[in-house]
Amino acid sequence: MRGELLATRGRVIAIAAVLAFAVASPLFVDEFSVLVLNQCLIWGILALSLDLMLGYTGMASLGHAAYFGTGAYATAIMSATYGASFGEAFVVAIIAAAVVTAICALVALRASDVYFLMITFALAMLIWGLAYRWDSMTGGENGIAGIDRPLFMEDTITYYYFTLIVAAGVFLFFSVLVHSCFGKTMVGIRESESRMRALGYNVWLHKFIIYMISGLFSGLAGFLWVYYNSYVAPTDVELVTSFNALLMVSLGGPGTLAGPLLGSTIFVILDNSVNMFTERSLTVVGCIYIVVVLFAPEGIMGFIKQLRTKVGETDNG
Repeated sequence: MRGELLATRGRVIAIAAVLAFAVASPLFVDEFSVLVLNQCLIWGILALSLDLMLGYTGMASLGHAAYFGTGAYATAIMSATYGASFGEAFVVAIIAAAVVTAICALVALRASDVYFLMITFALAMLIWGLAYRWDSMTGGENGIAGIDRPLFMEDTITYYYFTLIVAAGVFLFFSVLVHSCFGKTMVGIRESESRMRALGYNVWLHKFIIYMISGLFSGLAGFLWVYYNSYVAPTDVELVTSFNALLMVSLGGPGTLAGPLLGSTIFVILDNSVNMFTERSLTVVGCIYIVVVLFAPEGIMGFIKQLRTKVGETDNG
């Protein structure tokens, strides 16, 4: 009991320290660093949404670029083409992400394991094809530019704080979700679907709900990305976006909330740092990922957990 209290206290202190750092950082760093931190937050939301499926429910997906891109394109079209307000663009982006996610879920959940992975990949490629070929709506290869942020968050630092508030809200929501009875059901499905069915749970419905929540928050990340980048193009819907999200979750540690945030932070910082010296940033990140998989197959957070367990066993011994 005392150990659990100490662990909970440690997590609270760690979260408070990270939040304090995130709040104070813009006061001490340059504008480029603030932009990088903003990227970390947006990609962190995308990684968290994928981790809900992959880490907590055991559904590996290569299709999250579709929901991310749907939210991004819906925002860009409403803002740049139809002159919609920030709030109107948000509503349309979430609805569009919900519709696309629901359609993809109904198709993908007919399969499992590697077949599920391949179907999510194929569905994402369909969305990419629409973005690339539907010139009159999406701008085709050129994409859509000129998406301006509202005046009240036009400044880089102001938008960073807005994204930070959204990311903190997403983290809190996911924390409540995974520690709820529904969250325990997610883990049960990951461990054994047949056992959960025998216990009377509607496994398909639970997986559909999880899929929907994951897709909606991916769309939210796409919405934030467009106002951050002021531009959206088919490259945002490519396989590499889904792969990057999967890489962030695996790097930080699936089945944890801190893991995807840590993985996205490491990925974004490495990507921006390496790009200053070479165009082969993905090669460097890929090599780092291989090292992590070899020496910490459960990600960085899993490695830290193993170290703490070993230290605890040593102290007890």
